Amino acid sequence: MNSIPGSPPNWKLAPSLAIDTQGIVASGFGKLETGRALFLEFTWPASVPGGAWLEALQESVTITHGVPAAQQDRAAAIAFTGTGLGYMGLGEQALASFARPFREGMYQEDRMRRLGDRRKGAWQESVIDGGPVWSANTPPRDPAEGKLDWMLPYQVPHDGAPEEDIRTPLTVHALLMLYTRTEEDSRLWRDDVVALLARHHVDVVRQLELLLDVEHQGISREHLGFADGLSQPAPYGLTVPKDESGLVTLEGRPAARDPVQGVPLGEVLIGYQNGHSEPAPGPVVPTWVGGDPSKIDPRPEQAKLPPHSLAEGFADLGLNGSYLVVRELKQDVAKFWTSLEENAARIRAQDPTANHVNAEWIAERVIGRGRDGHLLCPAGYRKPDRYGLPDNGFLFRSDDPHGVGCPPGSHVRRANPRDALAPKDDQESRETLLQAANNHRILRRGRKFGPKIADPKVDDERDRGLLFMCLNTDIARQFEFVQQTWLLNPAFATLFGEVDPLLGPAGPMTIREKPLRRTVDVRTYVQLAGGDYFFLPSMAALRYLALL
Repeated sequence: MNSIPGSPPNWKLAPSLAIDTQGIVASGFGKLETGRALFLEFTWPASVPGGAWLEALQESVTITHGVPAAQQDRAAAIAFTGTGLGYMGLGEQALASFARPFREGMYQEDRMRRLGDRRKGAWQESVIDGGPVWSANTPPRDPAEGKLDWMLPYQVPHDGAPEEDIRTPLTVHALLMLYTRTEEDSRLWRDDVVALLARHHVDVVRQLELLLDVEHQGISREHLGFADGLSQPAPYGLTVPKDESGLVTLEGRPAARDPVQGVPLGEVLIGYQNGHSEPAPGPVVPTWVGGDPSKIDPRPEQAKLPPHSLAEGFADLGLNGSYLVVRELKQDVAKFWTSLEENAARIRAQDPTANHVNAEWIAERVIGRGRDGHLLCPAGYRKPDRYGLPDNGFLFRSDDPHGVGCPPGSHVRRANPRDALAPKDDQESRETLLQAANNHRILRRGRKFGPKIADPKVDDERDRGLLFMCLNTDIARQFEFVQQTWLLNPAFATLFGEVDPLLGPAGPMTIREKPLRRTVDVRTYVQLAGGDYFFLPSMAALRYLALL
């Protein structure tokens, strides 16, 4: 490869903002290539203060804030489920103020259906046999049943038949992420943390060994062999009706809106203007005990929680925090490559002119990119950007309107269709649909887990996959919309009876190739092993939780 003229600049949060956010918001900790994901369950007796363990955790773990350190050998992030916050003793009014998807949890029956995980009382084939192994185990939204008293005040009214009580073997109250430079340090740190947590009645009920595997210029590959983590949204601060332009910087200056990837900061962080020019809403905590202004709760002030700008008597618990979606996705690498090889052999047998069709050719069209991340286009691959990296400044409707290069149903095109769904090929339509698509963007922070596979066509019966994690301030409008309306929509982009060929269940996929249209029979390559919705608190909110 020719010499590369530097690396692209990364957006940063202004220091005054970054100091109160967890570092994982603005950084994927790319120089810390190994780590552990520790899934925690709280088991302390009722007499123990709910925040005691969190205060004790600081003996071994310092949760990383967003101001980059000159030399960083370790980093950590932490997030909580709704049942976890309830167990810790967060008040009923505070719990009631969280977003509805977070309160209900990922396993509420309507949410499971729209995510494609469970329908008509049965787990779908895109879920591991027997169903997922972990979740927050949020009780169903049936006020008459009320398994946990703290859930009752903020359950959504439900007048129909009692909902299905979907439970998993493991209950997760919090997720602690540890990032290190070496596997040895990761293991030693993990051992120290597990022992400390055990002393405070916090069990590590599941853990995953994480790997980033960084190659040149920060590119890493998932287990199927394709470059991952590309095409992320680029936050910026809106200027009206409130000037937030200085909160996100690029090369030391206020970040301007990227014409393709730009999203307002409020799509990532609670409390700032989102894609609808409204402050992204978040949870609050009362500062008055029992609603009496003469009785002040000192904890919000001790934690330096700011007063909420719209709610007198409440402090802003959500400001500078976010919602973290977590899904443990198991990948069957051998099934992926062997099934695509079978498809390629069938196509070549039926069409003597299809000598170019092989497993690699089909795999690229399933993903929508080449192995190194360069987008497929009618001419082959899109040229690299000026840094020699995959160019992500493209628009589908103007660059590949008919999907002859990058198939309309490919994973890349479904996950972010950009302007592809514009009904007309004019600038106004393309810009309108691009903006609409960007109102559903998510900031991904996932990593792969499990060992590399020696031979991608031979099943070694080892668990591996992706711990998918993404940040968003509106779970329904961002993550759930992408999953339901784009990835799993059988009528997406003029298609019929097809869903995402990588993440969806078995079915057909259409590949447009002049003058033919080829059909590939994809199988189920990725299965859900566990997941739920988490709250990623700010540094101030963490201090407050430690005071519970």
